[in-house]
Amino acid sequence: MINFRNETYRCTSEIVLGLISGKWKIAILNHLAQGPVRYNELRRLLPEATQRMLTMQLKMLESDGLIIRKVYPVSPPKVEYDLSELGKQLAPMLLMLCDFGTTYIESYPNEVSYTNHKHA
Repeated sequence: MINFRNETYRCTSEIVLGLISGKWKIAILNHLAQGPVRYNELRRLLPEATQRMLTMQLKMLESDGLIIRKVYPVSPPKVEYDLSELGKQLAPMLLMLCDFGTTYIESYPNEVSYTNHKHA
């Protein structure tokens, strides 16, 4: 058993799953894997995410050390998000999850339909 941040885990993979669980976290991380993105651009990339939910997920990713928030001292304020070094280590695993997800659903062709097929 592993005790980390007042929680008990059986395996470190449970910790990783906790870090990326959340409706928009994987999508945010995948967009940031392409390079730094401003807040408003993330909102455009994730139109189904509410402003409150996106902000909350970004704060959680930042507090978990997976992303970096950079505020530029200009008017109007410019905020940019990027992957931290830990986030960059996680990015290839997220791509593998997306690839596995594609393989998995393709093994059930009668149960899948696509409206906007792409990686998260």
